[in-house]
Amino acid sequence: MKVPVKGTLKEAVVLRSVGEPEFETQSITEVLPYCYRPWQMETARFIAEYYFSSFGESIGLFLPFLQNQEVDNRNNPPENLSIEELPQLSPAQKQAYEALNKEQNALLFGVTGAGKTELYIHRMAEKLAEGKSCILLMPEIALTPQMEKRLKRYFGERVALWHSRLRKKKKEEILEGIYEGRIRIVAGARSALFVPLEDLGLIIVDEEHDDSYKAMTRPRYHARDLAVYLGQKIGAQVWLASATPSVTSYVRFPVIRLKEPYIQTEKTYRFVGGDTLNAPILKALEENYRWGEQSLVFVPTRANFKYLWCENCGRTHQCPYCSVGMSLHRRRRHLRCHHCNYTEPIRESCAECGHTPLKSDRIGTEEAMEIIERAIPGIRIEQFDKDAITTPGKLEKALKRIESGESDVIVGTQMLSKGHDYPNITLSVITGLDYLLGLGDYRARERAVALLHQIAGRSGRSKDAKILIQSAQAETFAPWLDDYEPFLKEESEFRRLGNYPPFAHLARVLIARKEEDTAAAKTAELAERLKCYEGIEIVGYGPAPLERIAGKYRYTVLLRAARRTDLLRALHAVAERGVEIDMDPVEFS
Repeated sequence: MKVPVKGTLKEAVVLRSVGEPEFETQSITEVLPYCYRPWQMETARFIAEYYFSSFGESIGLFLPFLQNQEVDNRNNPPENLSIEELPQLSPAQKQAYEALNKEQNALLFGVTGAGKTELYIHRMAEKLAEGKSCILLMPEIALTPQMEKRLKRYFGERVALWHSRLRKKKKEEILEGIYEGRIRIVAGARSALFVPLEDLGLIIVDEEHDDSYKAMTRPRYHARDLAVYLGQKIGAQVWLASATPSVTSYVRFPVIRLKEPYIQTEKTYRFVGGDTLNAPILKALEENYRWGEQSLVFVPTRANFKYLWCENCGRTHQCPYCSVGMSLHRRRRHLRCHHCNYTEPIRESCAECGHTPLKSDRIGTEEAMEIIERAIPGIRIEQFDKDAITTPGKLEKALKRIESGESDVIVGTQMLSKGHDYPNITLSVITGLDYLLGLGDYRARERAVALLHQIAGRSGRSKDAKILIQSAQAETFAPWLDDYEPFLKEESEFRRLGNYPPFAHLARVLIARKEEDTAAAKTAELAERLKCYEGIEIVGYGPAPLERIAGKYRYTVLLRAARRTDLLRALHAVAERGVEIDMDPVEFS
């Protein structure tokens, strides 16, 4: 409904009816033809309680159903489900499929190229034949074009893509199709979890390990965990799937494995030293280019460098509003902060001591492209990061160029690891893994080893491939190159002994203030109050690793507990305006 608030009309939700109050009230302006189902309201209350948001913020995630929306999906006969036969399953796929269908919640642990999507398609077809609807979650918009093409091949107009960048008119068209029962499969990023599908029978969380499923603003929910919660509430089957599943999911859910790729190819691994694109790497790229093959180069950061620093005084050139180094974008001729987007002209001398020139740390996509272009004249490079791929349309065009062979090498950041299918890549170069290992995160090893497997999995889909790994810590990665599961078993034991998730529960409290003294005092006060609660441990508190962002000083308190209920009780006691609480955090900067 719409109600007047301070001279403007706001959309509102009726929670319950009460007696007429004594103070003056205004009339409801308009009753809208939409409503929230009881399970949506209950889930919104859970989100508000567990993830420390307001009810308005949590219910705002959901899209309401149409009043009197009653669509009998069973009227659609199964023989009309697809325009051609469903994909054939190999014996291994059939075995995994049968095992998955016996579980309400399960983890499909399949190597890259094992054919997980074929299992999704078969299960969706079965659910549609039963009169059910399906949701397929992907970690970000970048994955949607290829998946849309595959799903529509079998299910036609029953499929819709849903994500935050859709225009209002397109969203309205999709909702109309959902309300009328024409659209019964919705695929997309985490917001797709909240569409008003009738008779939801299946939720698939693809690339379930990906941190993009965790919202970084309120409500700070995790879409993977919420999918499991919703599945239990409404009786939908939930599949989590990944080639590099998270330790948490590996421990918590029944595991069904697909150990071999659908097309058998051979991969050879070689470790190289250095911290830039050096002679061995460039030689391998040139050879692959001369053979007419495609290559992929992963670098950890966008732009030219993550930091500019002075070799005289040792100071990093930082953003004036954030305690992070400014990234050099040489092609755009500016320095930019990737946290607050502050920009300034490129500096040649140190802002502290005036020394010239400034040095650089850590190679980024643009510098990598410049190095390759200088070393291999005529090579065609596709930039694959958030600076170049800013819209779904640009992504689709880039993927077409790669697929048609118009690009010889792809240079990009973690966007490269997000499940895209590059069938002609025969060389992958992976840099920056040592940087990931050095992050202050209990999951640093997991993130680095998983990334190696994900990037390596982008090559060798249809032909034999070589993988070059630039690392000074080969002993950390070498034992796990052939199989990710032994790593998961060892990492699980490390977590158990170290009392980290999933064997304990974490929460992070963030205090941000314009005055540093105020932030520090508030943090100390909260830590003292939290010490009074049994069952929780204060792992540490003080300035955040990124101490200042957008002009505010940031302090944190990290808490740990064996039971979630102990954490929630303590945190609800100290929750107040200006104190951000992040349950089950994945970001610690």
